[in-house]
Amino acid sequence: MYNKIALFAENIGAEVIKDAPMKKYTSFKCGGNASVLIIPDSLENLNKITAFCYSNSVKPFIVGNGSNLLVTDNGINGVVIKIGSQMSEIRLLDDTTIYCEAGASLKSLCMFALEKCLSGLEFAYGIPGTLGGAVYMNAGAYGGEMKDVLYSVNHIDDNGNTGTLSMDELDLGYRHSAYTNNGFTITSAVLKLQKADKKDIKEAMDDKLGRRKDKQPLEYPSAGSTFKRPEGYFAGALIEDCGLKGYTVGGAQVSEKHAGFVINKGGATSTDVINLIKDVQRIVYDKHKVILETEVKIIGEE
Repeated sequence: MYNKIALFAENIGAEVIKDAPMKKYTSFKCGGNASVLIIPDSLENLNKITAFCYSNSVKPFIVGNGSNLLVTDNGINGVVIKIGSQMSEIRLLDDTTIYCEAGASLKSLCMFALEKCLSGLEFAYGIPGTLGGAVYMNAGAYGGEMKDVLYSVNHIDDNGNTGTLSMDELDLGYRHSAYTNNGFTITSAVLKLQKADKKDIKEAMDDKLGRRKDKQPLEYPSAGSTFKRPEGYFAGALIEDCGLKGYTVGGAQVSEKHAGFVINKGGATSTDVINLIKDVQRIVYDKHKVILETEVKIIGEE
């Protein structure tokens, strides 16, 4: 069945990679292979391929930059669709409204907003993901989140049909949206921003990026913040209090720069990362009776 889907995708112009090494497509730089990786060349063909998958009873895995993703070492027995730069159109709908396709990077979206003197996305500058991933998890930082700027989101549902959710239907919360529940494929979104002075926007963007560089281990492969913020606590502070900075399993390590980040120090397997995460969760719970939930999404065969 996967070969049938791969052939269909090839015939309409998508790039198809069989037995695709997912470590090349995730920021953690580890993990096994996917049976088939499809990179559509347009939003129209994404719709066609997704609908074809569902018509053949195959639910595809959707990835963007892979910046919040860990693929297990046994890989993915299935079809992965990567939404990337081929679907990254950004344009103005009116003076303060932006239309953006899911494959656009947050960096390019922030730079577009800056050029149009639109404020509201400064918090996202430096987050290494795509719009689709940011909507899916209601990405946020430094007091801002996607919830603050989203107006509506377009998607493909699990019957292969297109649809739209308005702001009051998106169910946006901490690292959560309606899409984390329904599993639909996000294709694009409309954002509402505010006019502001370009210099002020640039200063805010530079400040956020500078703080990231100072505090986060950006020089190593990772998936960003590994754990969600538990209510009333900060994950990094709990982990550091347990003396776990620098804690290592194989090639995976709790960052010595920021304890909330698990990094690939070199040659880490996904099993190393998963075992380290489990150790951290157990030790933090034993000492503080706080359950750390992962922010990184783990997918693939056990």
